[in-house]
Amino acid sequence: MDDEVSPVIEDSLGAAGPPFVGGNEVELLCRGAELFPAMSAAIAGARHEVWVATYIFNDDGAALALADAMVAAARRGVRVRVVVDGFGSKSALAVLRERLGNGGVALAVFRPIDRWWRWLQPGQLRRLHHKLCIVDRDVAFVGGINLIDDRLDPNHGWSDSERLDYAVRVRGAVAASIEQTARALWLRAWFGRDVRDEVLAIARSAEPVAHARRLIARLRLTPRDSLLAEAAHDTTPMRCAFVVRDNFRRRRDIERAYIEAIRGARERFDLVSPYFYPGRVFRRVLRDAARRGVRVRLLLQGKVDYAIAGLAAQVLYEELLSYGVRVFEYTPSFLHAKMALADDEWATIGSSNIDPLSLLLNLEANLIVRDHTFAAQVSRAFDAAIAASREVDPQHLGARGFWHKLRRGFVAGVAHIYLRAAGITGRY
Repeated sequence: MDDEVSPVIEDSLGAAGPPFVGGNEVELLCRGAELFPAMSAAIAGARHEVWVATYIFNDDGAALALADAMVAAARRGVRVRVVVDGFGSKSALAVLRERLGNGGVALAVFRPIDRWWRWLQPGQLRRLHHKLCIVDRDVAFVGGINLIDDRLDPNHGWSDSERLDYAVRVRGAVAASIEQTARALWLRAWFGRDVRDEVLAIARSAEPVAHARRLIARLRLTPRDSLLAEAAHDTTPMRCAFVVRDNFRRRRDIERAYIEAIRGARERFDLVSPYFYPGRVFRRVLRDAARRGVRVRLLLQGKVDYAIAGLAAQVLYEELLSYGVRVFEYTPSFLHAKMALADDEWATIGSSNIDPLSLLLNLEANLIVRDHTFAAQVSRAFDAAIAASREVDPQHLGARGFWHKLRRGFVAGVAHIYLRAAGITGRY
């Protein structure tokens, strides 16, 4: 494997890490079975505002029960704003517009594809992949769980087994950053319905420059520096950093956070990701960690939902195993979790996979927690999932030589074409 890394990428990954704020309470939630009742209860107790951002908002019973909770809040005077991705939620949009819209909930669609020519617009490959809910800037939910029944897969239909996924419920200083991001996502999608109206409003304004600056500030997807500065001096548990990936100032923040955690690991690094096809730098730091004695374990899909995604991870198995990295495949059900743990103090839960789509294209959000108690929760969850998985044996990897190189070249070629189509240049 070529270890050479683009200086531009290396420099961009070497920037300062995310700012942490203290005074938070974080609880790990497993599957929608734990997340949805907690979200519903928080929404039922809302007094002022509810903001929701999600890739998939389905029209099954579990998802519509949450929709009804949002409608009930709106009808008692709470301002409820929901933004969904135009591709991920496409099949349910008609139901959502009727259910939420008629109930007083403002529904915005991020990059809709309701017409064929929408695909010709720039940026349509870059999707909103967040899974956020924030109530009264008091309690927030962050993770990888879409608003869809745990037993339902969008491509494979209903199953008796529940998909494995995680989220967190968080209270404290970091909630302000989460709220701002959800608000900005909704505003960006809402104004995107008719940008012409916004441009005309600016043109007709008595102070067009000031008007434009206010609009830009409202559409920012990253936390205000002032909000972070106010809380950065609080070092009480639990210390959290809310990290987003966008296509403006925060292009590689999530990837950088992972890489710095791996570089700093001394005993263990555990990673769960359904879609795993990391770039050169990420693979190199995994190798370096394993070679210096860190126990590195990857939990990937055993029950594959997308064939190309499964193949992308599998073509890296031989390389990873040669480094001393242990690879497990989760077989009881579909795996959708995005979670990592470094030693006994650093953990992250979020929406970001470890593949080009998440690390270079989509809008993503992760919560990083530095706390021994929370890390122990994550450790128990990871070990339980590992116990239900099968470990990849180097002796049973299948074809080598020409066919392995052909498969690896095919995956690399597909990734290369997709990234170029999305406007991404440089080596990955």
